[in-house]
Parts: sequence; C-alpha cells; structure tokens
Amino acid sequence: MSSEVPPPAAAGSAPDSAYVRIRDVSKKFGDFAAVDHVSLDIRRGEIFCLLGGSGSGKTTLLRMLAGFEAPTTGSIEIEGQDLSRVPPYERPVNMMFQSYALFPHMSVEKNVAFGLEQEHLGRDAIRRQVGEILDIVKMGDFGARKPHQLSGGQRQRVALARALVKRPKLLLLDEPLAALDKKLREHTQFELLNIQQRLGVTFIVVTHDQEEAMTLGTRLGVMNQGRIVQVGTPSDIYESPATRFVADFIGSVNMFAGEVYANGGEGLCIRSADLGCTVRAERATGGAQGATVWTAIRPEKIQITRAAQAAGPPAAENTASGTVKEIAYMGDMSIYLVRLDSGSMVRVTLPNVLRGTERPIAREERVALSWHGSSPVVLTE
Repeated sequence: MSSEVPPPAAAGSAPDSAYVRIRDVSKKFGDFAAVDHVSLDIRRGEIFCLLGGSGSGKTTLLRMLAGFEAPTTGSIEIEGQDLSRVPPYERPVNMMFQSYALFPHMSVEKNVAFGLEQEHLGRDAIRRQVGEILDIVKMGDFGARKPHQLSGGQRQRVALARALVKRPKLLLLDEPLAALDKKLREHTQFELLNIQQRLGVTFIVVTHDQEEAMTLGTRLGVMNQGRIVQVGTPSDIYESPATRFVADFIGSVNMFAGEVYANGGEGLCIRSADLGCTVRAERATGGAQGATVWTAIRPEKIQITRAAQAAGPPAAENTASGTVKEIAYMGDMSIYLVRLDSGSMVRVTLPNVLRGTERPIAREERVALSWHGSSPVVLTE
C-alpha cells in the first residue's frame, strides 16, 4: 500500500474537487447494514474526521477505504480510480491502527523500515527515508530502541512514521490518540496537524472523541446508524447542527420543544412550555405556524445573573428564571444546573476568569437566565 505523495494542486485548480470519492457505499453483514448508502467527497490534503458513537459505522467505512472489507454496493475512488475491488496491498493507502501494532522484537528503525524492505528498496534509500521520517516525527534519536522502551506518545509517533514512510496518497487513522492521556493527547493533536501540513498527505481520521475531531478536522462527517447525517467544518457542525442528534452529540446542549407562532423578518418566534417563555430565533426561518420544533441553546451562550440583580421586569422573550440546584467547578469553567420555574433543567457554563474560591452564584439561589436572539438553533427533526 504505497505511492508517492501527490504534488500540491496547481494554481487555479478547483480546491473543492473530490480527491477521494465514496459513492452510495453500503456494507451488510447478513441482514445488518453497518454502512448504509454513504456518499462522500474528500478533498486533497485535508484532514477529514469521521465522528460517531460505537456502532455508527465509522470503522467499517474506514476498513472499506483500506481494502480490508469489500463494499456490498457502491464504489470508492481515489483520483478517479475505482479501488472497490483492489486488494489492500495494491492501494495507495496506509492505515495506522489504534493499537499501533509495532513489532516488539524490532528496533524503531526496523519497524519503520519494514514496509520499504518488503518493496526491496536499496539499503541507502531505506536508511535515508527512515531517517527523514523519524526526524519529522521527532524520533530521530530513538532509532535503536525497542517499542517497550518507549512511552505511549513515542510509540504513537513511531507508528505514524511507519505509516507515512511509504508516502501514501491517503492515510487512515483509527482512533489514533485513544491510548494517550488527556494532556499528551492534546499535545499530540497539534503535532499531527504540523506533520500533515508539512507532508501534504490526505488524512481520514476515525474517532468518537468530539474535541479531537474538532481540533484535527478540516471537516467532519457525523455518522449515526450507518449513515452520514451531516458534513461540515467544526464550526458549521457545532453552531448549525442539522438535526437533534447532531446537536446533542456534539458538545453540550439544552434542547426544548415548542410551537411556532410567528415567522417574520426578525426571525422565528416559538412558545416553549418547557422553557416557560417565548424564544425568538433571529437566524431561523421557514417554520410553519403551529409546527412543533425544538430549540437548541448551547450552555456557554446563556447569561446567568442573580434574580435580585435583574434590571426591571422580566423580558417577554429569551429569558427564564429558576433556582441553581448544582454547581460543578471544572477549573477553567464552572457548570451550573438550574431548575426552571417550568420544572425543566438548564445547563449553563461560565468561564472562571477571576482567581479565587468564591463563586458569584451559590446553590439554591434564584437566578435569571437570558440569551441573545442569534443563539438558538431551531430544529425540525
């Protein structure tokens, strides 16, 4: 599974043209459809993250890209060549596994050189390419060590070097950072970005970790029950989810049912018994009067103040009142769970911008909540 890295797109070429093209791909195991009629275009040189929970179909789709599974229907193309029935070892693709799968009896240099030796490259060429890629992943001083003499992060970089040394057109990464602790995982995410930008290889990353996908991905594809339910940039997916599933899966969200009662130039107006107030969503349009919709509001977009400090009478729109029931201190932020007068629970997050142990609002305090008209996302499915 090797090929040279393709040159950068020529000036004037279409940046959005498909480099990897997946067309109506399905994979069935008996009567169960693990991947269900997926179509997707991936651009040259981007990091595309397939994000979903267990059983969503993301790993099965990755295995079909690698050639370890054959599609039941559909086609998979790279640069216009249909690879659907091409065996893994003949594809310009490499895969980095979650377990890293390093040979324990081989040194770092031997692990990285293994694929090149199978292609019968000359000894000098192998030594040069291995040295170059180990320097890129900052493992040049560890070539003589065995995998058991390395940390988890170092083993991850050796596995990455082995996957990249043959210069594949496409690198597939299956939960690449799952074995690392949180701090090392965050550091390695940025290392991966730097390496990918330096080499220009197209990455497809499978992960269930939302923060990882948001950090790494040029674009994300959210999967559920074998289908891709939304594709977009991290900000598109987070700020403008297409469905209740996406809104709830990506980050934290407060979601309330309501009924549309007005639709005009200033947005959509929704009566919500769950919130106990009227919601004006300035960026929403198209809801039919009387239709049931769901309003999604992210916790960080809600302002919270002591009820006694609220100036004047309560506003008619985008405000609610309640009582703080729980507070969780997370270091960089605090999470407030507020029981509204309607009985619903709302999650609010506030950054801890001031140092100190005293919280501005305590448990069992009465509070007023409010949010800007641009904050609610209105969903119909």
